[in-house]
Amino acid sequence: MQGYPVQEYHGPVKRYCQTLDLKDDPELIRQYRQCHSQEGCWPEIIEGIRSVGILEMEIYIRANRLFMIVETPLDFDWDSAMARLATLPRQAEWEAFTALFQQCAKDATSNEKWQMMERMFHLY
Repeated sequence: MQGYPVQEYHGPVKRYCQTLDLKDDPELIRQYRQCHSQEGCWPEIIEGIRSVGILEMEIYIRANRLFMIVETPLDFDWDSAMARLATLPRQAEWEAFTALFQQCAKDATSNEKWQMMERMFHLY
């Protein structure tokens, strides 16, 4: 394993880490991966993520477990940004579509699906 390059910023950022489980179905996981590929992701979703102030977002997968890392400016307010994101074009449609693959209620918001993780260790 060679690792993954990360974005460099000209100052400190905040990091949020979240987890979510997909339905344990290989075909659904394949489709979920496809809709998150460069070709498959809806442009309005990427634009919305950027417009609320998110600098970087990465999703990692192991079996049916997802782990997401979100990097933001230090003054970023998660709750207000997610509330704003939910109102942007196609966001509700995207949430409903991706819920088909996720272990969650079909009408769950992004904030209800993705569970915030607590950092218990760091090495600086």
